[in-house]
Amino acid sequence: MVKVEGRNPVIELMKGQRKVSKLFLQQGIKGDKIELIQKKAREKNIRIDWVDKSSLNNLSKTDSHQGVVALTEKIELYTPQDILEEAKKKNELPFVIILDQIQDPHNFGAIIRTAYAAGAHGLIFPKDRSAGVTPVVEKTSAGAVEHIMLSRVSNINYTIRDLKEAGLWIAGTDINGKSLYFNQDLKGPIGIVIGNEGQGLRRLVTENCDFLIKIPMKGKLASLNASVASGIVIYEVLRQRR
Repeated sequence: MVKVEGRNPVIELMKGQRKVSKLFLQQGIKGDKIELIQKKAREKNIRIDWVDKSSLNNLSKTDSHQGVVALTEKIELYTPQDILEEAKKKNELPFVIILDQIQDPHNFGAIIRTAYAAGAHGLIFPKDRSAGVTPVVEKTSAGAVEHIMLSRVSNINYTIRDLKEAGLWIAGTDINGKSLYFNQDLKGPIGIVIGNEGQGLRRLVTENCDFLIKIPMKGKLASLNASVASGIVIYEVLRQRR
């Protein structure tokens, strides 16, 4: 069993397909979202345990449970091919986010939230040297993990090659990119690669991209936070497709 924490993440969890075995609610807590959680729990016959704040703090992995913790099964993961099939079912050009060793769970969760909000069909991340789908990631995604396809792969470079063979253009985000992101055509079947917080894209990943795009920088800082940079580029894809 895994834990999902926070009001919005738990509400989205209960809208999804994962089975919830138990809910822990803080004694005396009130509010519209708490009432909604209780209503959904009754509809799904989910047991609620009312506990004091100290007990809930001990259960929490995020330090931001907002009075709500749910026990549920692990999230279902998909293959990159599953993501492409999802785009095909929707009769849409594939739009995939590829993370090259994003290690901060807050960045990971924020990118998932942005990707879902912008209509991406799925998000791919590596098994090694990467954040996994932890309670912190689920909390930061505000429940978006329940509604977007996530794929964990052994080798990002092999996956990029497979996506290219399936017809996707792969755009790497890199400070040394030749094109500004808003000058590059991103309307076709596209995979956006986001690099590690400190090192950026690895050399082989960079070489496997079809092209590199960059965000203009006027300040003295060398780069933006990974989730902020990804949000800018992800929404440029949405803008161009509208």
